[in-house]
Amino acid sequence: MNANVAVENTPEISLWNDPTVSVTARVDALIDAMTLQEKTAQLYGVWVGASDQGGEVAPHQHDMEEAVDLEALLPTGLGQLTRPFGTVPVDPALGALSLARTQIRIAATNRFGIPAIAHDECLAGFAAWGATAYPVPLSWGATFDPDTVRRMAAAIGRDMRAVGIHQGLAPVLDVVRDARWGRVEETIGEDPYLVGTIGTAYVQGLESAGIVATLKHFVGYSASRAGRNLAPSSVGPRERADVLLPPFEMAIREGGARSVMNAYTDTDGMPSAADEDLLTGLLRDTWGFDGTVVADYFAIAFLKTLHGIAADWAGAAGTALHAGIDVELPNVKTYGAPLAAAVADGRIPETLVDRALRRVLTQKAMLGLLDPDWNPVPAALGGADLDDPAALRGRIDLDGPENRALARTVAEEAVVLLSNDGALPLAGPRRIALLGPNAAEPTAVLGCYSFPQHIGVRHPGTPLGIELPTLRDTLAAEFPDAKITFARGTGIDDGDLSGIRVAAQVAREADVAVVVLGDRAGLFGRGTSGEGCDAEALALPGAQQHLLATLLDLETPVVTVLLAGRPYALGRAVEESAAIVQSFFPGEEGTHAVAGVLSGRVNPSGRLPVSVPRGPGSQPTTYLGARLAHASEVSNIDPTPAFAFGHGLSYTRFDWADLTVDVQEIATDGEFTLTFSVRNSGRRSGTEVVQLYLHDPVASVVQPVQRLVGYTRVALKPGEARRVRVTVPADVASFTGRDGRRVVEPGELEMRLAASSADPRLTARVRLTGAERHVDHTRRLHATFGQEPVVRA
Repeated sequence: MNANVAVENTPEISLWNDPTVSVTARVDALIDAMTLQEKTAQLYGVWVGASDQGGEVAPHQHDMEEAVDLEALLPTGLGQLTRPFGTVPVDPALGALSLARTQIRIAATNRFGIPAIAHDECLAGFAAWGATAYPVPLSWGATFDPDTVRRMAAAIGRDMRAVGIHQGLAPVLDVVRDARWGRVEETIGEDPYLVGTIGTAYVQGLESAGIVATLKHFVGYSASRAGRNLAPSSVGPRERADVLLPPFEMAIREGGARSVMNAYTDTDGMPSAADEDLLTGLLRDTWGFDGTVVADYFAIAFLKTLHGIAADWAGAAGTALHAGIDVELPNVKTYGAPLAAAVADGRIPETLVDRALRRVLTQKAMLGLLDPDWNPVPAALGGADLDDPAALRGRIDLDGPENRALARTVAEEAVVLLSNDGALPLAGPRRIALLGPNAAEPTAVLGCYSFPQHIGVRHPGTPLGIELPTLRDTLAAEFPDAKITFARGTGIDDGDLSGIRVAAQVAREADVAVVVLGDRAGLFGRGTSGEGCDAEALALPGAQQHLLATLLDLETPVVTVLLAGRPYALGRAVEESAAIVQSFFPGEEGTHAVAGVLSGRVNPSGRLPVSVPRGPGSQPTTYLGARLAHASEVSNIDPTPAFAFGHGLSYTRFDWADLTVDVQEIATDGEFTLTFSVRNSGRRSGTEVVQLYLHDPVASVVQPVQRLVGYTRVALKPGEARRVRVTVPADVASFTGRDGRRVVEPGELEMRLAASSADPRLTARVRLTGAERHVDHTRRLHATFGQEPVVRA
């Protein structure tokens, strides 16, 4: 197979192919040489699936779009290839060969030799057959560990880049506002600072591997009414500015993300895909973003079909292009013939096409796709005989030992011990009753954007491609001397009560009952968690609560384990379970992590990224509520959670003491430093997660009672202590004031050093002095932490 594609314009290299010339000059020259149809061709993608025989990709036929004639499209060029690996099961090596052959054809068919950008999903790992299934983003949030998330993202990015992918559609930076929303599993949590820091780390890891990270969904998707997918969003400008936007701002400014994807939703009647103030005014003119804005799948067409603000496809194209969407995904619909016709007859200015095209070609140039030595053969196929596809099968391993070890680290750090009366760790039980619908289900650890749950379910009979040990398997390995008896009890959501009596009998005969409950990930109603799988209330699906209540009526101690995509109200179990272990779809190594926590091999350090409600109907609520959102004497509804944001127990004990503050008063442009000690006073090594919350007693506009402004993990051996130092700039106290500008106001503040949002350990009262100060997107975003060992005299 010819690995290099020559550009056949002139005997000499064309200006746009000359890497010694500035990118701006190269792109300008290329735009000047293009016809209108060649320009618009760079602004859309085609949804394809790689060939499992190594041949060229085939267009994916989607029920929301007409069939695509690739043969007719390619002579004018192609902007993107949509999900070549994430559409059908394909051996990774043959998929890489298929993509390479397709890129050769694309470049050879258009007169400028421009290949396509290939993008794929990577929400919880590269969404390809046989690739590592890492924990879902809600588990990333539970780690409170940006460094580990950054390493995970770099590994995901390396795997993607090695097989020819350029762009990943992650991370999701939506802040949870209502846990009934099905896509909670895809989010990082309910706090914007946690979402921003963990999400930025993921962006940094992905980008370090050469993958274009795509921030989504910009903005307001998670704030839909009643937690319904793709429903209108009812946030005001202040909530949007202070809760929903900061993670995107941070990931652009500090993460270097090169792409943004719009949200489907409308906010106060304005769809994000049509919002020029958002996609151009804020994103580009204010924040300085210079990458590409890509449409969420079908979002431009939705301006006509769902939002009703465009009369035809050309109107939808013009509206989106004017707002600032550069690339239509997943297929050509509006940015092809309708856009070209509207430009030709003067309805849409060609300058808008050129503006988007310049961003697309700039990105292609920076990816090396315009260079004369561009090679379509990816690194993973280097040195292979590309003319012998059969020999390539099995050559590429996307789930090697290093990946699995990293997946286990993330999973172990993400397990949250919610409660424990001393039952855990299990002390060598002789008889374990293992019960519940997720106890022996291999895919119970996977989210809806994992390959097996997203694509594999549509291909019955195809192997999973990765090892997925059940909790039944890993508990047997963890407790080899115990007799483990399994009974399913009930299904996830079938409401079947017929097996509960058997489960109760098994529990009666055991020393401990481990009941494994939660979700089944799926899409559009095919699961209990995932895109389009919204919940009417936060009760456990099906008859699971009935099973749990039946077991709690017995004398056998019950350990409740949750493998879920969202938090659920657990009823009596909050007080009556011997212990509760929460895991949010922890990935392929997840059951090893949970089994390790049950046995004590792993000392849990996960903290809740979302509150666990006490009742199933007290939504929507997060810990970020203002005073009126909390329990009061004027309402009979108490929204206080059963387990608060940031909560998580350990098998050791940590003591906090000796808080000092360097200065009690600082100017509104200053900073102050808190210093305190954390000691492991228990008998085993463990990690405490120090969380810093800000409480502003009096402000010019209503504020949350408290909000997270910093955190750090402190790993300590038994008896070891560390002196923790945190420097807090006044900027972190800023908020959107009455005039819509971000302000730091003088006055009293409380800085709460806490083990959770409901467990403050040390409180510093400080004062900001001087005039109020306006800040912008260049403000300081972080409190900074340092640690020093405490040396005993």
